Amino acid sequence: MKFNENIRNIAIIAHVDHGKTTLIDNMFSQSGIFRSNQNEPDRVMDNMDLEKERGITIAAKNCSVVWNDVKINIIDTPGHADFGGEVERALSMADGAVVLVDASEGPLPQTRFVLDKALEQNLELIVVINKVDRKDSRTAEVLNEIHDLFIDLNATEEQLEFTPLYAIGKDGQISKTPDKMEDNLFLLFDTILEKVPPPTHDENAPFQMLVSDLGYNDYLGRLAIGKIANGSARANDDLICMGKEETNPLRISKLQTYKGTEISTVEKAQAGEIIVLAGIEDVNIGDTICHRDEPVALKRIRVDEPTVHVLFTTNKGPYKGTEGKYVQSSKLRERLFKETLLNVAIQVEETEEKDSFLVKGRGEFQMVILMETMRREGYEFCVGRPEVNFHHENGQKLEPIKNLIIDCPEEHMGIVTEKLMKRKGQLVKVENNGERVKIEFSIPARSLIGYRDTFLTDTKGAGIMNSWYKGYEEYRGDFTTRFSGSIVADRMGKAIPYAIYNLEPRGIMFVEPGDLVYEGMVVGEHNRFNDLNVNICKEKKLTNIRAAGKDDNVVVTKIKPMTLEKAITFIKYDELVEVTPQSIRLRKTVLSAQKRHNISGQKKKNS
Repeated sequence: MKFNENIRNIAIIAHVDHGKTTLIDNMFSQSGIFRSNQNEPDRVMDNMDLEKERGITIAAKNCSVVWNDVKINIIDTPGHADFGGEVERALSMADGAVVLVDASEGPLPQTRFVLDKALEQNLELIVVINKVDRKDSRTAEVLNEIHDLFIDLNATEEQLEFTPLYAIGKDGQISKTPDKMEDNLFLLFDTILEKVPPPTHDENAPFQMLVSDLGYNDYLGRLAIGKIANGSARANDDLICMGKEETNPLRISKLQTYKGTEISTVEKAQAGEIIVLAGIEDVNIGDTICHRDEPVALKRIRVDEPTVHVLFTTNKGPYKGTEGKYVQSSKLRERLFKETLLNVAIQVEETEEKDSFLVKGRGEFQMVILMETMRREGYEFCVGRPEVNFHHENGQKLEPIKNLIIDCPEEHMGIVTEKLMKRKGQLVKVENNGERVKIEFSIPARSLIGYRDTFLTDTKGAGIMNSWYKGYEEYRGDFTTRFSGSIVADRMGKAIPYAIYNLEPRGIMFVEPGDLVYEGMVVGEHNRFNDLNVNICKEKKLTNIRAAGKDDNVVVTKIKPMTLEKAITFIKYDELVEVTPQSIRLRKTVLSAQKRHNISGQKKKNS
């Protein structure tokens, strides 16, 4: 095997909000990517609107810097387990990884998830403890926790013998000791060149590339992105694409590589380089692009199976088509199947109903991001409540289980433990650090759907909750997650202040005066377990009798705007969320109150 000493391919691993994107910004700045007179943008790698709004990395992205004449390709990986498919395909291009850990919070579950994948691929790891300038920094304890995590993940002795670096990412500083910082990140660059092995290749083998990512350009069409495993590529080469079942010929119309945050055109690329190929129409993530004369497929990218599914269906409400650009089932189908081409962790299945599709993924947050992306693109559709994927083996019903870690003030430990026990959680470990406690649970994945809002309320916003997928275990039994019913509109029209004001004692309202409503639309949460059909369009009757206090202004309680996260976890199994570019509405699956009454009566009769 031969090495390409001019290239290093690294992934950046970190939990959400541990400073990964800020560190990459300073790596760009100090490596000379930006001109001296150029304004340096913040959070360069978070280029999606949703990433900027939420402050997290959703999609894995590539960029590069040059240090001492060596090109360092940087792969920015998401820090959330729901986007694990992005992690698995991104790590397939890396030869090493920088593990970034907060000096106060220590290694958290999402770090664990990505680190486990990196250890599986035997990547060379560089550990960086970030934010050592925090007042609550505890570098020594965090270093011990990192060693414990490596041991838990069955790391080899060589992987355990890492030398940690200490950084203040926002200031672009790093050193080998936490108490004396250097004024730059030069040590990090030098460590990457020293520790991360250059990509290897067989110098006698023909061109081979595993497709790890896909893109699209209005002028060039479909783009295939991946690391050259063997050989070299030139523009206009005649190659083939080996898919799961069929092989298609192709010609490279344009060959590009990453230069900083941009993509630049090149005539030739060597083994070990991460390249972007244009001129390929029928290609999927995991396919192998290779030479026609020697078609040898590389090992496909393996991803963990989905754990949850959500039903997507066309909008059949009275206001369908008034707010969205794409409302037909064919458009919805096309968009969902397009997502499977770009995201290896998403699966789409057609159902018996032509206008409904079952979308499977890693978690409800991943589903929410897909929904939010689609509504911003102009799609209008309905979705059901997320449900977990059960397995059946040897006559036993199995369900996905997660490890859950709770970090909260000690006074909230009782209520948190009580509610998680009711959701079939099993207490594994408790650590009391004085004012705060860290509690670990083994809990069904379905128990955490909709629990985050409850948790934040119970801990008064002072709790931190993180989880990671553990595996499938025996079904732990049923439990109730919602103890309230729905307040349902019984007619079409506009919500009237007088009606809302008089309904407020019955529960929490979701609509404001003037909002459009229709029969079967959920307009509030009922205080009691049963559903309540109401006339929210009722106006105050006018009379010619005047009395003191008769004409007082009606003041209704201000409502919080409904979010997709809250909506899909609030609804019951006989309800849907209507998603449009302008609105998020809750509704019954069966809109007619009479039909729902008949269905309910039939169920009671059969039982």
